[in-house]
Amino acid sequence: MAVVYAVGVGPGDPELLTRKAERILRSVDVICAPTGAAEGGSYALSIVEEFIDRSRQEVLIQLFPMVKDQQGLDPFWEEAADQVAQRIAAGKDVAFVTIGDPFLYSTYLYIHRIFLAKYPEIKIEVVPGISSILASSAVSGLPLGLGAERIAILPATYEKDELKRTLEEFDTVVLMKVNRVFDSVYAALKELGREKGGVFVRRVGSAEEEVHHDLESLVGQKLDYLSMLIVRKNPL
Repeated sequence: MAVVYAVGVGPGDPELLTRKAERILRSVDVICAPTGAAEGGSYALSIVEEFIDRSRQEVLIQLFPMVKDQQGLDPFWEEAADQVAQRIAAGKDVAFVTIGDPFLYSTYLYIHRIFLAKYPEIKIEVVPGISSILASSAVSGLPLGLGAERIAILPATYEKDELKRTLEEFDTVVLMKVNRVFDSVYAALKELGREKGGVFVRRVGSAEEEVHHDLESLVGQKLDYLSMLIVRKNPL
């Protein structure tokens, strides 16, 4: 029976793929890759391009609009799931590539729920990937947790009071997709006297990777969507 593989391809460096992910990507009949805009490329696909043989493998680019309000986007997820189901019915193994890990804030999860509800007969195998959170911690030299320390991960946008409360209650806070709200986040850090305890990482693992410990220098700048901020309460 054909299989859908949800493959985490890591944060950007092809060498951070697991051996299992590479094996599957080389062997499947179809590679599904998400893109956030109809005219845009797929970042996940660019990471794994060297492992794909387009002469014998189909590369299917699927549109997944990256907008804050996901209301009304079900038709996109339905169409993507239907395209995969058609290929599974034809006996083809399919790998859906997603940056980071498939089960941590990934694009894949939008169609995973549709597979479970609409195509329960489809066999799914999830291949974990290295999260950008782990890669950013490593490249910046800022550990995520030690002993009994608590870690919080917040996605996208954050209410100021919620953010301040989280920063006070947790030892390490990871702020995903911080680009649009960085200035307000930095202001909250200053109020708490925590502006010196963080690191901003852009496109970790890629040729465009940047690591900034001087957070003040980023205020007012146009920041990359693929970025995050890690803040520790106490130095090691």
